[in-house]
Amino acid sequence: MAGNSSSGGDDDVITGINVTPLVDIMLCLLVIFMVTTSYVVADSLKVDLPEASTGDATEPSVIMLTFTVEKETGARQLYLNGEKADEAALRAHIKKVKAEGKTDLQAVIAADKAASHGEVIRLIDIVKQEGIVKFALNIESSG
Repeated sequence: MAGNSSSGGDDDVITGINVTPLVDIMLCLLVIFMVTTSYVVADSLKVDLPEASTGDATEPSVIMLTFTVEKETGARQLYLNGEKADEAALRAHIKKVKAEGKTDLQAVIAADKAASHGEVIRLIDIVKQEGIVKFALNIESSG
């Protein structure tokens, strides 16, 4: 029985509550969350971000660009919201998002520190050509 009544009858007021089942459920949920978060982290992209002591937090964005450079081969790859993409796919995605009526768009660019300055500027230029004037560069905080 979850509650205790003073005289044991069905119509009496419950004067105590047994919280043991609640604790059991909460512990079970905690285990589930701990197991599932390991899968979420495993699917992330590995980007060696440059460090900076100054930087502000950014708001969630519809357009998240990640530019990676593989250390062994030097292969360069662009990701749009976690999916492999190219310039044409980036332009098409921006046009689609703007057609949906979203007006206050911001692009967040996370580029590997091995990427050249010109490659990052090229991404900024593509985003600005498609009408997004707000963008941020993702960094690793050093402080």
